Amino acid sequence: MGVQTEYHDGLGRQVLVGDETLVRICAALGAAIRHPDDAAQALWLHQERAAKEYLPPVLVAWEGEWPATPLPDEALVTLESGVQHRRGVVDRLPLGYHRVQVEQGGEVAECTVIAAPIEAYRRPGVPRSWGVGIQLAALRSARSRSIGDLRDLESLCRWVGAQGGGLVTVLPLLPTFNRDDPEPSPYSAVSRLYWSELLLDLGNRHEPTPAPERLDVTRADAEVRAALADGKVPEALLANDPELLRYAAFRGAQQRLGRNWRDWPAEARAGRLVAGDIDLDEMRFHLTAQAMVRAQLGGLRERLDASGFRLGLDLAVGVHPDGYDSWSRQSLFAPEMAVGAPPDPGFPSGQDWGFAPLLPDASRREGHAYLAASIRHQMALAGVLRVDHVMAWTRLYWIPQGMGLHEGSYVSYPAEELFAVLTLESHRHRCEVVGENLGTVPEAIVAALPRHGIRGMYLAQFAAMSAEPIRRPSARDVALIGTHDTPTFLGWLRGEDITDRLSAGLLHPEAEEDVRAARGVAIARLATLLAASSDDPHAMLAALFTWLGRSESPLVVPWLEDLWLESRGVNLPGTRSSETANWQRPMARLLDDFMNDASVRELLAVLDTARR
Repeated sequence: MGVQTEYHDGLGRQVLVGDETLVRICAALGAAIRHPDDAAQALWLHQERAAKEYLPPVLVAWEGEWPATPLPDEALVTLESGVQHRRGVVDRLPLGYHRVQVEQGGEVAECTVIAAPIEAYRRPGVPRSWGVGIQLAALRSARSRSIGDLRDLESLCRWVGAQGGGLVTVLPLLPTFNRDDPEPSPYSAVSRLYWSELLLDLGNRHEPTPAPERLDVTRADAEVRAALADGKVPEALLANDPELLRYAAFRGAQQRLGRNWRDWPAEARAGRLVAGDIDLDEMRFHLTAQAMVRAQLGGLRERLDASGFRLGLDLAVGVHPDGYDSWSRQSLFAPEMAVGAPPDPGFPSGQDWGFAPLLPDASRREGHAYLAASIRHQMALAGVLRVDHVMAWTRLYWIPQGMGLHEGSYVSYPAEELFAVLTLESHRHRCEVVGENLGTVPEAIVAALPRHGIRGMYLAQFAAMSAEPIRRPSARDVALIGTHDTPTFLGWLRGEDITDRLSAGLLHPEAEEDVRAARGVAIARLATLLAASSDDPHAMLAALFTWLGRSESPLVVPWLEDLWLESRGVNLPGTRSSETANWQRPMARLLDDFMNDASVRELLAVLDTARR
């Protein structure tokens, strides 16, 4: 069933998976098993079902060439356009999602055929560009309300473009829970199919707000609600997206019945809402907000396209278990499982990422429609899409609820089919793809990314910590210094993340000396390579910009706050937002301030010169 019975964890140890873990994961995948003694019968039933399947749920036709699976000439092919042909007269498939039907023994077998380019879209030519990365909520200007919005984002894009850059990457812009136990993490999305209402440019319908000590999503939510109190919902919006009505109804039902839909009355819990379940004002608010944010994002994309500037977005690997996607597509998820990671040097106890995994077979049986819709949603806006934890295309680490973080196992996913969805949508939206391939990376992913024209990620911090000689980023890598999950450049030099991990209990005190010694060696190696002194972080950063900028990497993307040597990171992985204020730190400097800072502009000029 694609469940690994043994694996190597992030500490290099071979792990033999326990019987209880195997039983519970196989049961979640649909096996008729509740105890190890059921295994033989469950295996027999599984093989019986497999033997009766005349067609697999999904086939991939790379470049439109029919796959090797034999199909009779009389098989009915329904193209995505709705045109129907017999297999015998269709030599090559147009790119898209198609259906095939085969009659066998009085029964009709069906499958989805994904005809996709082998490689993802690439911009013509061999560009060597650069950009900056941000958390939009933390970006602020003198005119901002309590968090950054789309007007602030556009101002930053214009400024980066004027310095010679071509990209601003942002953390997910998806809706989150902002009231009653708010979840400020952009990776705890209510849905991967809609946008956050908090990023709306409210025009002059708000007063500028002094910089808060913490980003308060509840306050930001109140600002948006006050501005949209008299909003109207365009009927055309609902005609173009009939599911939006269901999304808004769900948000209205949460207002009336509670956020945890698993505690709702049976009919509503099962997905059948009636008028009495829904707070109509809340429903109307979400319809209005989605109408406005779509219009603003569409306008932003048009204006940026006209200047050749791109946005980089992030496809989050999961969704909040209380969210719309988990409720509206319950058959796709395994709620009794959690996704995470086994123990590794950074997290010796393992990790639980707080969301349920997609069921591979259930996704296949709908032709990966939900995944395709999630990707389409992002690529309609993005020029570059980063796939969070791209290893999920081949496997995910499942942890049965109630068991230890080290007691899970890896479950395989149909990588070829998922990459086909990704490359097809990439070409349709002229969007390049980057895979977040950091951490424990299976060989299958190492081989798949270049095969499919998907770039990986190079982190200077990680390269310096490696036992191997520090290598330059290659033409297959997007080059970064760190990410939102690592310390800032100055924080890395000072070891502030080590101090934070000690305080949070993520690092054993007896390991501190060795960890700090290893960091010191890494810093010294990098300083020697750059011929710069770590005692002068600004000069060392400039030298690093030159070194990365002269590499073959097509794209160098420093974190914006490194330009003024911010010491505090955005997020400390492994901790809750309520404990460490993750995602709640506003930028220390306003847009108006750093855009006119000569030292900031000089640093970017160093990078721009190196790129050119």
